[in-house]
Amino acid sequence: MPADRPGLVFRSDYLGDSAAWRALADLLEDTFGIDITALDRLDGPDPTSMPFAWFDANGTCIANISAFSLPLVINGAFVRAAGLQSGAVRPSHRGQGLFRDVTESALEHCDAEGFEAVALLTDKPDLYARLGFRTLAQHRFAGTAPAGGRVSPVRRLDIGSEADIALLSRLLDGRRPVSDRFAPLRQREMFLFNASLMPDLQLDLMEAHDAVIAWQAGEDGGFELLDIVGAGIPALADVLASLQVSPPRVTVVHFAPDHLGWDGDAVADGGDMVLMLRAAPNLRPDEPFALSPMAEF
Repeated sequence: MPADRPGLVFRSDYLGDSAAWRALADLLEDTFGIDITALDRLDGPDPTSMPFAWFDANGTCIANISAFSLPLVINGAFVRAAGLQSGAVRPSHRGQGLFRDVTESALEHCDAEGFEAVALLTDKPDLYARLGFRTLAQHRFAGTAPAGGRVSPVRRLDIGSEADIALLSRLLDGRRPVSDRFAPLRQREMFLFNASLMPDLQLDLMEAHDAVIAWQAGEDGGFELLDIVGAGIPALADVLASLQVSPPRVTVVHFAPDHLGWDGDAVADGGDMVLMLRAAPNLRPDEPFALSPMAEF
């Protein structure tokens, strides 16, 4: 535990305290403009989440970062990993080492729990490189749309429907990793939360496959595939035929297409957010990959 600081209280594992949860939500909304209380109607926050934070005497959350279980598949092998998210510090208290305190506490927790790797997304990679994190280069995949797929019945899901949320939760809990190169095994809460933030996202259930296709229209009539959630991964040609779309081009697939029966061209991702991993040097994907936006944390 960090040394005491005047006027501040260090806390961890506080998500069961509704006032502290609201204070964390206020910190993240003030910092990033994102309201995480949407999780309250989406089965709640991740039950594996372990927050580390400084609070002031008024109960205001001053600095926080949270660790959570993020089991991964990397190069076809299971990796017991953790993720870090909800990292923020109020401008009035920056430069005092508070964020270093909470981050080091979170990493000590991950080490004590025996996690083989710790992942995070950041636009400040230099901040985490000094803590042993290394950048993983991501790619997106694009190419000619496949034809000749088999048509399956499709039903549109509504992220505002309790029944559809329950269906999605079931599929997310039993999903096959969308890629063997690099993919989460479990990220139900983040998928539901991210889906609630994407007004253009389409969620279509291919009933014969018991799989949900997360997609949206791409530029110039193209097709953008964000994720597939199910015990099996249908071929991309079957997905397009079932959705009754005939794009001239698959604009973007946001994950490695090794299960899609389709080979797209890998294009380096030039976005501001960087995926970083703290792990043994040899624990890196061997082939181009990407983390689906539905799994971003």
